[in-house]
Amino acid sequence: MSKSSSTVSTIDLTTSTSIVCGERSMAGPRSRRPRTASSMPPWTTVMRQIELQEYRESEPVQLTVDERDALKETLPSLTIQAVPGENDLYHLRPEAVIGAFEVADLSVAVRPKLDISRVIYLASYAMGAYKPREERFDFTSEPTLVEVLALALTAAARQAFASGLLHGYRTEQDALRTVRGRIDMAEQLRRRFDALVPVEVSYDEFTDDILANRLVKAAADLLGRQRLEDSRSRNGLRWINATLANVTHVRFPPQEVPEVTFDRLNEHYREVVSLSRLVLQEQALELDRGGTRASGFLVDMNKVFQGFVTRALRESLSVSERALCPDSRLPRPIYLARGEKLRLKPDLTWWDGRTCVFVGDAKYKRIDVKSVPHADIYQILAYATALDLPGGLLVYAKGEAEDDEYVVRHADKRLEVFALDLAGSIEDLHATVDRLAQRVRLLRAEALGTTLAA
Repeated sequence: MSKSSSTVSTIDLTTSTSIVCGERSMAGPRSRRPRTASSMPPWTTVMRQIELQEYRESEPVQLTVDERDALKETLPSLTIQAVPGENDLYHLRPEAVIGAFEVADLSVAVRPKLDISRVIYLASYAMGAYKPREERFDFTSEPTLVEVLALALTAAARQAFASGLLHGYRTEQDALRTVRGRIDMAEQLRRRFDALVPVEVSYDEFTDDILANRLVKAAADLLGRQRLEDSRSRNGLRWINATLANVTHVRFPPQEVPEVTFDRLNEHYREVVSLSRLVLQEQALELDRGGTRASGFLVDMNKVFQGFVTRALRESLSVSERALCPDSRLPRPIYLARGEKLRLKPDLTWWDGRTCVFVGDAKYKRIDVKSVPHADIYQILAYATALDLPGGLLVYAKGEAEDDEYVVRHADKRLEVFALDLAGSIEDLHATVDRLAQRVRLLRAEALGTTLAA
């Protein structure tokens, strides 16, 4: 049995349009890789199609042992259950990772519970596009996430580029025969102590080769390497690359995608930059280990949901990121046990200085509120205990559910459950977030009252 290879990519910009200091080093290395046979468009190869849906068990799928192992290696969260009495039939059940990927001779699409346009809206909002459009495109068949992302990026780029490409100043350092900008005396003495020319200089160049355009070009290039059946998707990405022909192609590592500072001069780029950063942070699968290659594009809906809830709550409560912060930016470590043992990282916390006044956790899963998983209750109880709060809040993604609460014996802590319907209209969604924000305010007030009483 050959050893399989897999590539899984799993889904927060620092230049203004006027001053971009040190952008070259911040944006990462340039990439000028020649086009080879292995980098040809993936849609030129015929693959066996497998259609899956998030959190739903598939009908029996025929797989060889190598294909089964390659699927599991590519998507570790995928449950693969053998059909009793059969040697090569399996039930497949994906969890909260959606998208499309190819491995061995299989082309696998994992579709979300929600409409794909709603997924992109949630992810774009979480990335900072405060008024993203919920684009809908006509397809002859049900589209994949990559197809819709490609068309959404093209639509946003056409709107952003309508009045011309954004330009900005970028600091350049060069050795020239004439003086331009400022002479870098330290570099001149270090490298050319006994020569008058060339002259080491530093100057600001007004150019379209700035971070915002580099992000868009990198995202278009990444999506263009995926299987795109719709000609509009391919043509749109080609148009973006042609429009940005003079912009440097940069590869951004998923954990190092820089942020862009928006102002009145570049605000019209917010949507296209947010979509580009979404694509680049999720990234694509491209692994080659052994005899099998895997490639594709996947999005972790757990991260999308947590990011949306955090930003939408922050906007509804009118508080800063320092006040209502994600688990990656806690002002201080949180431990359940003495001696700084059993560290905890809740999804949602509200801070007054270094004092936490609210704790919550976001859970992207379908639940019956009458039987909330005990592990989730234990988790939020641990958070409330570690932070000495009177209660905590669990936020679930749910289509139809009623809110609930649990009062813990002896500890006298109230643990609330709130179900957020993601499938309704955008207006209803944000109205529900406002109701959630009111629950958060009440829990914060209770915590402050407890603190004051103590």
